[in-house]
Amino acid sequence: MALDKNQIAQRIAQELDHNMYVNLGIGIPTLVANYIPKDVDIEFQSENGVLGMGPFPLEGAEDPDLINAGKQTITTMPGAALFDSATSFAMIRGRHVQLTVLGAMEVSENGDIANWKIPGKMVKGMGGAMDLVASADNIIVAMMHTNRQGESKILKKCRLPITGVNCVKKIVTNLAVLEVTKNGFKLLERAPGIRLEEIIKATEAELIIEGEIPEMIL
Repeated sequence: MALDKNQIAQRIAQELDHNMYVNLGIGIPTLVANYIPKDVDIEFQSENGVLGMGPFPLEGAEDPDLINAGKQTITTMPGAALFDSATSFAMIRGRHVQLTVLGAMEVSENGDIANWKIPGKMVKGMGGAMDLVASADNIIVAMMHTNRQGESKILKKCRLPITGVNCVKKIVTNLAVLEVTKNGFKLLERAPGIRLEEIIKATEAELIIEGEIPEMIL
């Protein structure tokens, strides 16, 4: 069956290495912090000025003064630091964040990402996404494979305004794990119980399929 948002975050957590500095974008990416093994140290950064974010607080333990970039209440780990937005973006633009996990509306087969605007709809602005995609060494996208109309979000070319060009390295959707290669999207894993034909049907771009495609292990 297709993954839910928490399971997408759980799968992405497997991509994180010990001692990494990681930025989590708004939406599904914020859930990744809930699935880090206790023996793995990750420094999560939020562009509103936090280094050392922990998992979401338990109900009743929320501190309204501690929030992430999406205005959700968070916890902090021992040794966490709070600072202003200018310092936060100096950290990002100085390439001190190794990995960024972002949500997306569309991703193209050459690694372009569109994640900030739908023409004709009100938006709050692009946020820090353009700085993040231009500065991080590695960009992983967390997203649903199709939109609410059932149309593919895994495209040959993005139709929406571009946030970053040729920057996405890997995508985890509710159906599959895809790697962006110089030849296009390579299918690495299937969601448990999802057939190959379902993924192909839900993908506008051509998929590189080599051998037997394993199911994700969550």
